[in-house]
Amino acid sequence: MSTTASDPLATLGSLPGVPDAVDSVRKAVDRVYGHRVMRRRSNEVTAEAALRGSRGSAALAGADWNLEEVRRRTDFSGEDEARTVGAALRLTAEAGQLLSIWRQSPLRVLARLHLVAAGGAAPDDAVGRPRLAGESVDEPLIEAPLPGADEVAGRLEGLSQLIIAGTAAPALVTAAVVHGELLALRPFGSHNGLVARTAERIVLIGSGLDPKSICPAEVGHAEQGRAAYVAVFEGYTTGTPEGLAAWIAHCGRSVELGVRESTAVCEALQRGAA
Repeated sequence: MSTTASDPLATLGSLPGVPDAVDSVRKAVDRVYGHRVMRRRSNEVTAEAALRGSRGSAALAGADWNLEEVRRRTDFSGEDEARTVGAALRLTAEAGQLLSIWRQSPLRVLARLHLVAAGGAAPDDAVGRPRLAGESVDEPLIEAPLPGADEVAGRLEGLSQLIIAGTAAPALVTAAVVHGELLALRPFGSHNGLVARTAERIVLIGSGLDPKSICPAEVGHAEQGRAAYVAVFEGYTTGTPEGLAAWIAHCGRSVELGVRESTAVCEALQRGAA
């Protein structure tokens, strides 16, 4: 982030195109929350959104399984792709348990998310803590320059303080910045993308924009494709107003596509087809 205002997240909310993205997301979310199925069957929509969001996040991490395979599978040990899908499912399930902690101790939440994602697949002393100087990072999708351990610690602390202090920024802006910063920093030795997308989910839920977690941005990120995701993220890392605005708008479009997915689920439930 390259702004120095007292509330830098709120400042980002005024970038060209961002207010329109925020407004579009809010209208889309309001529409799906107003669907008649949400009155009595919201728990089913939430469960399906969680499954589809997990599948989308795993796809961006290199495990692009079809939805029915994710639904059918019970064993996520063994090959790398299965472990990735399992990690995504565990993170989505864990996200709702961490909402109350996020605003008081986001770094504690991030540590917990990495612990859940790793699931015993990383050395014990490397799980749940930011990487140390000289430690490598396994994040094949993101090839941006890797910040050093000292920079990671400083920027994580800065992000944490922004969250704890609170902001007037729209939920979409805060969620996009949390997501982007974690991708840029890659603070852990593994699973950074999965953790970043889960943190985005936590912000969207905890902010009240999507309290029932039925608008899975991960679905939209995956639908727009890995190439687009990487390209717009590279714009974010430049710190320019244009790059930041494009990233926020991309995250907004991802939420809208998640809304479209859950609207289809609502329609299927209404027809008795799901």
